[in-house]
Amino acid sequence: MEINALGQACPLPVIQTKKALEASKENVDVLVDNETAVKNLEKLAQSKGCQFSFTEEAKDCYRVHLERGGEVEQKEVAPSISGKTVVVISSNAMGNGDDELGKKLIKGFIFSLTQMDTLPDTMIFYNGGAFLTAQDPDTIKDLKALSAAGVEIITCGACLQHYGLTAQVGEVSNMYVIAEKQMQAGRIIRP
Repeated sequence: MEINALGQACPLPVIQTKKALEASKENVDVLVDNETAVKNLEKLAQSKGCQFSFTEEAKDCYRVHLERGGEVEQKEVAPSISGKTVVVISSNAMGNGDDELGKKLIKGFIFSLTQMDTLPDTMIFYNGGAFLTAQDPDTIKDLKALSAAGVEIITCGACLQHYGLTAQVGEVSNMYVIAEKQMQAGRIIRP
């Protein structure tokens, strides 16, 4: 099976390859255009018990080969956590440094959540994070998919009002509920 992931941003090559490995017993060849994607696919191969190799076919074109061995069927087991998993997003960018990169990273993070086997229970958006539930069509689409899968999406009402926004997905709530959800969480993830 061959996947053409040329020009696709992280994490799409890994997600497509993971899905291909799960859907088929075939070996998988993936075309990618950067060394970071090659390294990410190597990590995926290791986690799935596959043999890994790659060749550079041209400038910015790598063929990654994942070959199934006699790997033991792996079952993903969610870690045992007391309480719920809450993702808290307080900005429309992830990390510090270049804001444009940070915006791409937070979109990639939210999209990656849609591809996970284990979803968070709740996602909370406040301050600049409110923009993600109100203005970005791609992120709103991903958040709607998460909501449809049972993830509770909460946006701070005071934040929406401050920025003059209207949430397009989930519920509008208040800081008491936001604090309560975090206090009751078994795990809080702040990307």
